Amino acid sequence: MTAAFPDAPVRPGVGVTHVVGAGLAGLAAAHALALQGRLVTLHESTPGAGGRARALPDGTDNGTHALIGANRAALGFLDAIGARQFWLEPEPGGLPVLDVADHSARLVSLSPFGWWQAARRPAGVTAGAVLAMAGMALRGEDRTVAEAMQRHPAFLRGFVDPLVIAALNTPTAEASSLRLGQVLRRLGAPGATRLLVARRGLGPDLVEPALAALELAGAAYRPGHRLREIARDGRRATALVFQDHETALGPDDRVVLALPPWEAQRLLPELPVPEAHAPIVNLHFAITSPGPVRFLGLVGALCQWVLIRPGGLAVTVSAGDAEADQEVGALAPRAWAEILEAVRAFGVAGDWPEAPPPCRVVKERRATPRHRVGQVPRPPRMPLANLALAGDWTWPDLPATIEAAILSGAAAARAISG
Repeated sequence: MTAAFPDAPVRPGVGVTHVVGAGLAGLAAAHALALQGRLVTLHESTPGAGGRARALPDGTDNGTHALIGANRAALGFLDAIGARQFWLEPEPGGLPVLDVADHSARLVSLSPFGWWQAARRPAGVTAGAVLAMAGMALRGEDRTVAEAMQRHPAFLRGFVDPLVIAALNTPTAEASSLRLGQVLRRLGAPGATRLLVARRGLGPDLVEPALAALELAGAAYRPGHRLREIARDGRRATALVFQDHETALGPDDRVVLALPPWEAQRLLPELPVPEAHAPIVNLHFAITSPGPVRFLGLVGALCQWVLIRPGGLAVTVSAGDAEADQEVGALAPRAWAEILEAVRAFGVAGDWPEAPPPCRVVKERRATPRHRVGQVPRPPRMPLANLALAGDWTWPDLPATIEAAILSGAAAARAISG
């Protein structure tokens, strides 16, 4: 949690750009605008920045977030804020994957170019299965991923389904093949499938460096500032009404609204926004590991991804509709039994007790839109003459990811400066 930092001195003829929302889209937009020389004030309704990528009060992440080499915008943002050094590749030899159904353990190459080695192939790989997956990248008919891969059930279960859950946070039975195709088209470049995680966590390795870069660039930061209303005159925003004060907008002032879709629509009711959302459930086990950082995948399990750092262990359950309503007492023992099998299968260093250690469950009930078959809402980048939108849900060329958030923030900064 970072305290507010003060405004830069007012400069004649230079308007203030108010960025509302300090999630990753807002941080990216604010940074790009500050580097342009604009006066930037970043407002955040909660005590801490980061949005869905925030750190919890105890310092752990709210979820298990990762990047891949294809996320060029996100990696470029890490470079720009001096944080790339904190991100590492935990499994350069292939992703360790445990199938809890048959208890098989294998190292899987995330790139099809690595499947020439039989030992690095996911289950169910055939030429027809690969062609069916590649077909989703060709912008054909939009249908569910399950329908597109129905002739290749083993490959769907062993590789495509985990990819869909990770990228789209939507079950394959309802996930859009066109939305998955947006991801697949980005995976062909060399290094595109390299898996990267924050060494310590998103708080210290992404959000805090971003705030430090903003302060260095002269931006102001105002946590605890919830925007209640946007006053308008025609197609211009005239004032921002916060909980305890109102800020009038001069002719040179601008606004970037970087909020979740339901909050953006509360302020601008005419906006088209996604209506259905999917949860993500994260379990954080209080256990220490001697290192190094490890990242494991599980198939046919409650746990989907297990991230092990020296400071603790985090589990992700994406598209966890049923799990979102369960208590820690029901989830922790199931998850821990799967974790024990996985760490033993792959020889992960550390002391692993039979009984589950203390566990904290974090539930993001509206983590992402449901990426279903059909039209995607396309809100205008500039719904008002002096206001731009940012947020992963405003970037229609990718599902809701860190990459989409960063791209949308950069696009909002360009639009508002044009």
